[in-house]
Amino acid sequence: MKRLVVLTGAGVSAESGIKTFRDADGLWENYPVMEVASHTGFMRNPALVHKFYNERRHQLVKCEPNAAHYGLAELEKDFDVDIITQNVDNLHERAGSSRVLHLHGELMKIRSMRHEERVYTLTPDNLDTSVDTRDSYGDPVRPHIVFFEEAVPNITPASEIVRQADILVIIGTSLVVYPAAGLMYYARKGTPIYYIDPNPAQIPYDMDNVTVIAKPATVGVAELKELLTR
Repeated sequence: MKRLVVLTGAGVSAESGIKTFRDADGLWENYPVMEVASHTGFMRNPALVHKFYNERRHQLVKCEPNAAHYGLAELEKDFDVDIITQNVDNLHERAGSSRVLHLHGELMKIRSMRHEERVYTLTPDNLDTSVDTRDSYGDPVRPHIVFFEEAVPNITPASEIVRQADILVIIGTSLVVYPAAGLMYYARKGTPIYYIDPNPAQIPYDMDNVTVIAKPATVGVAELKELLTR
């Protein structure tokens, strides 16, 4: 069974009603991005950051996976599928994808600030945290999110997965947020690459193995499935 590796960005969840974290004016849900999504911002005002991610979780549980999420899950019938996502939502998992690697953390999880390996999953009826929240060890917690100014710990395993791809698919990303944007270059020479985005970024001139599908994720994934399984 061929190894199909899918890199997803904000565009795959946009049609589920989840807004991108980065606006043209530097705001995310009317908050300055660096105030709520950076290490410095969290250190300066942790109460604001907790409040912000509480709001994002309440938004997320009201959203449903869209046809793109479900279409990618269905590809597991014909391919050995890995999804590497820049998104912090859990819509891939809720749609049924069995192997999902999150580059930038997971919104529905929190972790100990003293022992970062202690990670806890929140439930829809228990979404809120604050500076006073403690885990069972008495440690303060923080969102399980990779803030700006922090390392991306999953970038190394992600690059290894891309190296093993027989087919690489990129969906809903501007290809400008590094280090994630550099992952496509780990694909073996000649690996077929499919790029789905309604406003695709410029592809390097020397990459003649890229098929661009300039459509929204839901439409593009349906077209991708036809191309791959016919």
